[in-house]
Amino acid sequence: MPKQLQVGDHAIGNGHPVYIIAEIGINHNGDMDTAKQMILSAKETGANAVKFQKRTPELCVPKEQRDIMRETPWGYITYMAYREKVEFDHSEYQEIDRYCHEIGIDWFVSVWDETSVDFIEEFNPICYKLPSASLTDHTLLRKVRETGKPMIISTGMSTAEQITDAVEAVGLDDLAVLHSTSSYPCDPTELNLRMITTLKEKYDCPIGYSGHEVGLIPSVVAVGLGANIVERHFTLDRAMWGSDQAASVEPGGFRRLVKYVRVTEMSLGDGVKHVYDSEQSSLKKLRKYL
Repeated sequence: MPKQLQVGDHAIGNGHPVYIIAEIGINHNGDMDTAKQMILSAKETGANAVKFQKRTPELCVPKEQRDIMRETPWGYITYMAYREKVEFDHSEYQEIDRYCHEIGIDWFVSVWDETSVDFIEEFNPICYKLPSASLTDHTLLRKVRETGKPMIISTGMSTAEQITDAVEAVGLDDLAVLHSTSSYPCDPTELNLRMITTLKEKYDCPIGYSGHEVGLIPSVVAVGLGANIVERHFTLDRAMWGSDQAASVEPGGFRRLVKYVRVTEMSLGDGVKHVYDSEQSSLKKLRKYL
């Protein structure tokens, strides 16, 4: 039996429902009211979890990029100031934790640096996500592994060898690996969904898909190919300011995505040919030789 992953109250793996993650990321633009609207909306679509991103700007923003000026909702400010604006502090994460528990939806974060791991550990998260950008940061991978929490890693921008090295660094226990292509939005010709099958054949752990395409079809096809997790960026309105909005799914679309995933799960069956009770009347009326 392939390894499974327990995230909160959800068992993830073959034979279990697909775990659907609405990635809020930084689409809240640093506004708590917007974040709470997104959490509630994600819950109403049927998503299992919402995910945020946690960075320590002074560790994650390269020095050569810090003073670059850019237009933002807060005016014309440096990139460093922008990164600081979109980071929630301890009290804001307390409110996220409280609100998610109140309405009954899982939450966790992608951590981009070791200090962020220490920060989020105070909230006893159900798991950690490692973004594609951090797949080769084995120090960070091991830091997260030392927490004892389940881990989900994304594989965008990575070679097969780099994925193998990351898996070997943390081991297959309490691990899920997500196929991903890190372009926003991603052209269909570069989605390479058959990698889901490749990863399932290679690694004895749950395999999923983190999609950045426009539309819903590839994410549903991913489930048909065996994805145990589906993650998509989530937004209230794709016209909102922010670099991830264009590759995000609005509430109506996310609701359809959840529905399509659940119908796909039911439709896949067990691969064994059956003659169903619902076919009996047709069999008796239409088949010449019984």
